[in-house]
Amino acid sequence: MYSVVGVRFKKAGKTYYFDPLDLPVEKENCVIVETARGIEYGKVVVGKKEVNDSDVVLPLKKVIRIAGDDDALVVEENKLAAKDAFGTCLNKIKDHGLKMKLVDVEFTFDRNKIIFYFTAEGRVDFRELVKDLASIFRTRIELRQIGVRDEAKMLGGIGPCGRILCCSSWLGDFEPVSIKMAKDQSLSLNPTKISGLCGRLMCCLKFEHDNYESMKEELPQVGKMVVTSLGEGKVVGVNAGHRTVHVQLFEISKVKELPMDDVVVK
Repeated sequence: MYSVVGVRFKKAGKTYYFDPLDLPVEKENCVIVETARGIEYGKVVVGKKEVNDSDVVLPLKKVIRIAGDDDALVVEENKLAAKDAFGTCLNKIKDHGLKMKLVDVEFTFDRNKIIFYFTAEGRVDFRELVKDLASIFRTRIELRQIGVRDEAKMLGGIGPCGRILCCSSWLGDFEPVSIKMAKDQSLSLNPTKISGLCGRLMCCLKFEHDNYESMKEELPQVGKMVVTSLGEGKVVGVNAGHRTVHVQLFEISKVKELPMDDVVVK
């Protein structure tokens, strides 16, 4: 067992475990930690707890110290520097005629590295671009190609539901989403109806799927003969979200949407 705290480096980023040592680290504290890419500034989102060996990546990195006001100031300065670096990189991409879209720029806390995130349809030879950027910023340069889902997560926006994108507001990890999930939820299979701003299937299809699956277990299957307060009929559809059943009633030759409690399988 290991004593750890969970730290995030972005609002909706992944949570990583670190060894708090003997520091009085609590949830909501900001901390300076050692990571694989250098010294970073993050926020504690999971307080001290014990986890199994299988839940951590060894060797477990350590919390260096609890962050102070001076550290927060460095973070803000890095954000301003990143905006300037974004403009510089855009100009260099144009100069080299590269077919790539710059999405974001990020400095590590100690400015030991600058990471440029970009999207592109295929592979991009950016070796000369890296040389130019290294000569300008005189630090380590990393160009990281990301997918369209990661781009939406970084840029944010408003989803079809009218709310801020889940991926940019709270969803830490992307999970595979399939068209079967849309079918199981009785949604229209029109791509414009079930796709997010990134053009991929909406993430909410995944994290709502388990609820629909459990609710569907309680509902009768399509094609079953049932008895209702309005007479006998045949199930022609179900609405798991509303917990209702669409029944083709034999006596009146009409389809009625009835609550689940009013439908009994023969």
